This record gives sequence, C-alpha cells and structure tokens, in this order.
Amino acid sequence: MFVETNGIKLYCEQTGRGPGLVLLHGNGEDHTLFDGALVRRFAARYRVVAVDSRDHGRSDRVRTLRYEDMAEDVAGLIAALSLTRPALLGFSDGGIVGLLLASRYPALVSKLVVIGGNTRPDGLRLWFRASARFLYAAKRDEKLRLMLTQPHISRAALGAIRAPTLVLAGSRDIIRTAHTRALAAAIPGSTLRILPGETHDSYVRRPEALLAATADFLELDAGAAETAQEIKQEIKHETEKEK
Repeated sequence: MFVETNGIKLYCEQTGRGPGLVLLHGNGEDHTLFDGALVRRFAARYRVVAVDSRDHGRSDRVRTLRYEDMAEDVAGLIAALSLTRPALLGFSDGGIVGLLLASRYPALVSKLVVIGGNTRPDGLRLWFRASARFLYAAKRDEKLRLMLTQPHISRAALGAIRAPTLVLAGSRDIIRTAHTRALAAAIPGSTLRILPGETHDSYVRRPEALLAATADFLELDAGAAETAQEIKQEIKHETEKEK
C-alpha cells in the first residue's frame, strides 16, 4: 500500500496484528530485505510495517536525500497508520533514521533496534569511505553522496533518546567498532551487542540469525515466535523444494 507523508508517497507492506513494529532497510535496498520467515515470526507478536524509504523501492523518487527528511517521512507514516508508539528496527541507513526519529520525538517510539548504524560519516571505516568516494566519482549516485556526507547526529541528540535501545553491529562491520561503542554509550540505558565474525549485513540477511539477535529485546518468546533453529530448518526445506 502507499501512504502519503511529508509531501511524498511511501510504499509499505503490513503483516500481523498487535503493537506496531516498523522495519527500515539500508542504502540502496527496499522492504524485501526483511521478507519471508523473519517477518512471519515478527508478525506473530507485532503489526509489522515494512517500508520502502524515499527514493527506494516503490516509494517516490526525490532529487536530494537527507536522513532528516527520511525521519520525518517515518514520523508521518506512523501518524497516517495510527500506530501507537511502535517499536522500530532499522538496518544501516534505517538505523540512522531510527536514531534521528527517536531523538527528535522521544515519546513516539516504544523500542529501538539500531543495526549497523553510524552518527557521522567518519563512523565508516576508512577503506569503505575510499571505495564509496571512488564509486561516487564514477556514478554520481545520490545514495552514495548521502552516506559520504551524512549524518551528523550529536551526543546531545543521542542523549535525548528515551526508548529502550538495542545497538547491534558485527565485529567485521563497515562501521568502526569504537564508533558503535561510543554511539551506544551516548544513549541512556542502551544495550550493545557486537556479534563475533559478522559483517555489516551477514546476520541481517539470515533470518534465523537476526531473530536470535533481537528475540529477547522484542519479547519474541516461545509463544509468539518459533525458534531461530526452526526458522533455519524451514529455510532449508523451502530451498530443497525449489531444487
């Protein structure tokens, strides 16, 4: 479905019933990042809203991208869908949007999961920024410019976040570990988990791994969702059927 917010149309898909859970993807992706088994398990407890950010997926195209505008888009979406203090799970750019939203509107979000997010461009590892600059020089892609020049979220802004917050990152993430630790430390009462051996998105693209990392925080107990191992077996079964 399409929702008009902040002067544009955003595409989103809803699944399940219960309190709201908004899912926000990363740069260059769309809502299908969270498709399939993961959404089905979240939907056992939540009304899941998976969104295409502006200039992504089926949402409206824009000339210039700003994380602040994306945060306002989500605030408008929450109002348009009459979601009451939803939880928010954001990966990469989606995590940045979640930080901005929760700091600007502390009462709007009940829980926040930030996965591989950063508060400044220099939060990205140097080799990744160099690669992105090279690609931007060749392609002039607005999405690359966005990650090279934004965000700029202050410690004071992070300190304004009141929602219980889970900060996740891989030990081999493109986000510097020291940056992730500082980000989490600036959010009152946040929980930090650095996942050993994981890259920026490796565990996000494995439904069983992302569920295992977030289940306790999102209260996905045995009565609300199947275990990560059961999801893994389901995916294996579906893959074998396709062969």
